[in-house]
Amino acid sequence: MSVARTLKTPEELADAGLIAQDRLDGIRAVAGSYAIALTPTVLSLIDPTDDADPIARQFVPDAAELVGTPDERADPIGDAAHSPVKGIVHRYPDRVLLKAVHICPVYCRFCFRREMVGPQGDGTLSPDELTAALDYIRTHEEIWEVILTGGDPLVLSPRRLSVIMVGLAEIEHVKIVRFHTRVPAVEPERVDAPMIAALKESGKTIYVALHANHPREMTEDARAACARLVDAGFAMVSQTVLLKGINDDPKVLGDLMKAFVETRIKPYYLHHPDLAPGTGHFRIDIAEGQRIVSALRGTISGLCQPTYVLDIPGGHGKAVIGESAARPEGGCYSVSDFRGNEHTYPPT
Repeated sequence: MSVARTLKTPEELADAGLIAQDRLDGIRAVAGSYAIALTPTVLSLIDPTDDADPIARQFVPDAAELVGTPDERADPIGDAAHSPVKGIVHRYPDRVLLKAVHICPVYCRFCFRREMVGPQGDGTLSPDELTAALDYIRTHEEIWEVILTGGDPLVLSPRRLSVIMVGLAEIEHVKIVRFHTRVPAVEPERVDAPMIAALKESGKTIYVALHANHPREMTEDARAACARLVDAGFAMVSQTVLLKGINDDPKVLGDLMKAFVETRIKPYYLHHPDLAPGTGHFRIDIAEGQRIVSALRGTISGLCQPTYVLDIPGGHGKAVIGESAARPEGGCYSVSDFRGNEHTYPPT
């Protein structure tokens, strides 16, 4: 599918053949609550004849988003409870989130911040709000790492990125700056020389965490955009959400992790889906997630293994939930291999 602009309305999606006319009213109702955006790059990856297309499922709205469950919540990981000033989330002692912008190039239908992002969301920090956020970081010397998220921080112009990075450059105790982004995969042309120059302004060690969920997202253009970042001296790690009907298959997930490693991206987090409103159709249970993660052991390189995590609702932080391979038994341990066979350690 060749479209030269980002699609943002149900009508545009219908004109592009991505939703049927008889679904339009339901999608309009979804659009009343949650933002829509599909870039030309994303559109080019979608097979409109496949009702189960894994790229379309991530970005094309569905009336199922209007169906909630009692355990869902608007702020599923508890950002608000740990936000001392606007734009800052300080959940862990040595690091903070800096949410400078709540706009994204695309809007994931399973987003855990879907109530906060988009044109109807929390917006972009004003100059005064950004100053207050940087002042908070400056006065808390325990902060070693600043993680720019939101929204997608790489939608900011090089000028605005430069302002942030220059501000962080003046804070001695901040050593690491991390960016959480989808941009290299969904809008790779945005990763250009002016952006890279702006990211270098802080003089800090820079990490870029790429969010991608399916191996088809790792196109040649996406890999080239990541190469520009890595070649500029930035380390890259990955973030992936384990999603029903998209990557809940060891082969698909393994191919994605291999694609990351081939692109010089170290697999980092595999997130269990959060309890965001209207996202129940994406969620699998933890036991199934553990089975999938266990199936990766021994079948793909250790370089390709992500850490399976759950963000505990209510702002209590992440927990590693990959099933333990070692269990106490009779004064020894029973250890399972990647084929599911049990062994005693130490051997008897």
